[in-house]
Amino acid sequence: MRNGLMIQVANLTKRYAGHTAVSNISFTVERGEIVGLLGPNGAGKSTTMRILACFLPGTSGTVRIAGLDVFHQSDEVRRRIGYMPENNPLHLDMRVREYLKFRARLKGLSRKQSRGRGDIVMEQCGITDVSRRIIGQLSKGYRQRVGLADALVNEPELLILDEPTIGLDPNQIRSVRQLIKGLAGNHTVLISTHILPEAEMTCNRMVIMYEGRIMAAGTSENLQRLMSNTNQVIAEIAAPLADLNECWAQTAEIQQFDVSPAEGEYFRCALTARNGLDLRPIVYSLARERGWYLRELTLTRYSLEDIYVHVTRPDEEKEEGA
Repeated sequence: MRNGLMIQVANLTKRYAGHTAVSNISFTVERGEIVGLLGPNGAGKSTTMRILACFLPGTSGTVRIAGLDVFHQSDEVRRRIGYMPENNPLHLDMRVREYLKFRARLKGLSRKQSRGRGDIVMEQCGITDVSRRIIGQLSKGYRQRVGLADALVNEPELLILDEPTIGLDPNQIRSVRQLIKGLAGNHTVLISTHILPEAEMTCNRMVIMYEGRIMAAGTSENLQRLMSNTNQVIAEIAAPLADLNECWAQTAEIQQFDVSPAEGEYFRCALTARNGLDLRPIVYSLARERGWYLRELTLTRYSLEDIYVHVTRPDEEKEEGA
């Protein structure tokens, strides 16, 4: 496939009566990536995923999965994807093994293939020990694993997982997260979540949605650059307080600074750069020239939550806070 792209979304819009759920969004996902679709409830994540999974038509725009048009080649697309919706509609009265064989047969596998794939995905998802249990008697965590096994049973190129860790306890979340990370490379994964730390620990890239629009997209490092106009360096230095204050005041690259006592003879200097510069080489050189002892020099990293709040704030709030 050209460019190694698994998902190509261009100018996608979805309108309901009097409401635009998705507004002219465009993004791509390469093969083997785990990409997070982030946003609060109502951001348009689930609508976007349903369109990609051929469960919902778009109003306008184009969507291609593995080079195939989801609107005109939906049967071919469905063979290449595994979809796990937010409220996973499992057959609660069936046993795990028979359910997965049933789902494999629905997805076009032969009897022999369905048995083999059922065993493989149960092992992969850690549910072999409950294979004879009735699904309705399983814990929420195990049901989510059955849902993942269902999505994997037809060996899809693309997995679309809508809020796969919702309602799980921390241990279950960690287990499901490790499972999803283990799928990278052999599968492409698009996962939606509103739990920002989860996305940071699971995904290679993030697409942040808000009110049906894409506000930002990229790796965690690229998203950090959105905050580059507020780059801040923390330096702990042993030097006279007056000398530190004079030095930072006379350094043209420093927009503002705050110096406070630290442990021992050291001072903690919080230095904000002009125009997003990285101050670390400058601070290191200044400390070396003056013979100051430097025991810490770090560039502040913003959390995904900080970035999310920054890109989804109304413009008037950004102007007020600037």
